[in-house]
Amino acid sequence: MQNQRVLIHRTSDNVEVYTEPGDKSRYDFRVRYREPGKRIRTPRHTHLIVDLYQKQGAEPALTNAFADHIIDRIIRRVESATAYPPALQIFETAHIAHFEGLAGVSEYSPEFLLVVVELIMIQEKTNYPDGVLNLNLFQAFRNGDDIFSVVGKATFRGR
Repeated sequence: MQNQRVLIHRTSDNVEVYTEPGDKSRYDFRVRYREPGKRIRTPRHTHLIVDLYQKQGAEPALTNAFADHIIDRIIRRVESATAYPPALQIFETAHIAHFEGLAGVSEYSPEFLLVVVELIMIQEKTNYPDGVLNLNLFQAFRNGDDIFSVVGKATFRGR
């Protein structure tokens, strides 16, 4: 396995999504991204959930449909990685059109979120095949749990 960053996807607004080898399992990886003119960053669960709350404030019904898509079409369907770099298993550019109304609302585009959440889910399935942290997190958001509880789930660190 090469110890280098691999470009997995470039969004229509030129955000580059990468993976880097991790050390938790044979095919473990870290998800990273770079926005044009900015440094490489690591997306955290908290960032994704806060972004969804912002979207929900502007477009509640569409954001709920987006969360449903994440839960039902991504989280429940992805499988563990069997090689490095991992390949996107679910994402298709056609999925973006359903959520165009969320473009420009908050920091992250629907395209970016679909790609990053899928990679994070592949990572979870690879390292923790029975793990449900992400499923519980997005379900709590979708079920309307209070922000304190949802962000608490997003910042879980093995406690």
